[in-house]
Amino acid sequence: MQLPKTFQFGEDHLTAGIAIGISKGTVKGVLSDLCLEKIKASQNRVQHIVDKGETVYGINTGFGPLCNTKISKEDTKILQSNILQSHSVGVGKPILEKLAKLMLILKIHALAKGYSGIAETTIQRMLWHIDHDAIPVVPSQGSVGASGDLAPLSHLFLPLIGLGKVNFKGEIISTEQLFKKTGLKSLELGPKEGLALINGTQFIAAHGVLVLQKLQHCLRQADIVGAMMLEGLQGSIKPFFEELHALRPFKGNQHVAGRIRTLVQGSEILEDHIDCERVQDPYSLRCIPQVHGASRNAWLHLKELLEVELNSVTDNPVIINDDLTISGGNFHGQPLAMALDYAALAASELGNISDRRIYLALEGNSPGVPKLLMEDTGINSGYMILQYTSAALASENKSLCFPASADSIPTSLGQEDHVSMGSISGRKALQIIENVEKILAIELLTASQAFEYRKPLKSGVVLDEIHKFIRTKVPFAESDRVFADDIEKGIDMIQQGEIIGLVEKTMKDKNLQWNAPHLTEFETY
Repeated sequence: MQLPKTFQFGEDHLTAGIAIGISKGTVKGVLSDLCLEKIKASQNRVQHIVDKGETVYGINTGFGPLCNTKISKEDTKILQSNILQSHSVGVGKPILEKLAKLMLILKIHALAKGYSGIAETTIQRMLWHIDHDAIPVVPSQGSVGASGDLAPLSHLFLPLIGLGKVNFKGEIISTEQLFKKTGLKSLELGPKEGLALINGTQFIAAHGVLVLQKLQHCLRQADIVGAMMLEGLQGSIKPFFEELHALRPFKGNQHVAGRIRTLVQGSEILEDHIDCERVQDPYSLRCIPQVHGASRNAWLHLKELLEVELNSVTDNPVIINDDLTISGGNFHGQPLAMALDYAALAASELGNISDRRIYLALEGNSPGVPKLLMEDTGINSGYMILQYTSAALASENKSLCFPASADSIPTSLGQEDHVSMGSISGRKALQIIENVEKILAIELLTASQAFEYRKPLKSGVVLDEIHKFIRTKVPFAESDRVFADDIEKGIDMIQQGEIIGLVEKTMKDKNLQWNAPHLTEFETY
């Protein structure tokens, strides 16, 4: 999908792809005149509430269990600054800079819709941080994902009031140092602004954006590597026939089966064993469409829910109009928490079946492929121990799959008596995906080694090009060597998406088209 050159915060429809584009600088995020009018109108409504002395949560009351404590008109501004400081209790390593930047982008879009009472000066300063790559340092732990992501969002916005730290031009510095370098000054937050900044699901949603991107890369590469293993072990193509999947038409299953058919199209390896006596393959080959497809369906579910969240107002209270202010629960992270736990399980299973194919390749049960993928074993261990690593990673992922959203610990003296733990869901999902990238890298190496034994037969043009490319990075192994070096090169190929890029280039050069249904749904975000 081609991204727009500009994106109007608060007006245009935000997708994960556009958010990533803004974070990379390929899409320019702007505030239109209409958007600024809505922001100003909402700020005026908040000020009107303060002037009238009407009691409204978070505007002239305390927070959480202090919601019944009335705050004077004179102290409403102090209240907003205090909330950023008191709620900045995050611990642990800082999140990735790109995650913090995504948090800023998502928060601006939510606030720019004009229901939060934020000031134009505040939102313009947030935009300045994005445009100048002065990204606040945000600790990874401390959110329970209920009143939104209170702790991480508080750290994200400390620089607005001259506190906290930022990553600026590759260096982590204090906000005080940033101000000296740039001439900026701290802002004085108005009524409700502090609460509007820290109430919301942007920590969870930013993780969702990155999960969506990285999991899609894994899904695409798992199909490619799986197809290469299918060829290396001379698996049957019949389980991928369109006629079979029409009888159980899950979108993900049909899409994966179509991709595999395209990748092996024209294969001499396939033709060589089309009438062999083997009745059926083990599940890790035969059921690639069903397992990869189920993970695809989970990815699609996350994509649909995340897109709703990215275009929602998730702070509290929400200023609907002059006569209606609602203190509700739009900040609760449960909708994304459950979806991220589902995505984490989907990623884990992608690694689980990949490990099984790695093991299958080592057994020596496929004609022409030696045990442990090496001719001279005994003195050589071959690829035996690489599977130990994939097994360890697959097992670690299983232990990480307990759904964080199944837990809840009351906070705020019982005022917040059910919380989502969605921030943990997001962090765990990314951790699992990083492990899957490593497992897929190991399968890439083992599939390439098995593939080698099919020569002089050729596969489809796409898989042959991939194999040639891999051999420019990792040579065929005739004897043992330090395989950790090979694995690192494989991980780099997977993480950089080099295999995906080569597939796209080869298909374009050879004028090939994917024979896979639901292409737009699964290939765009």
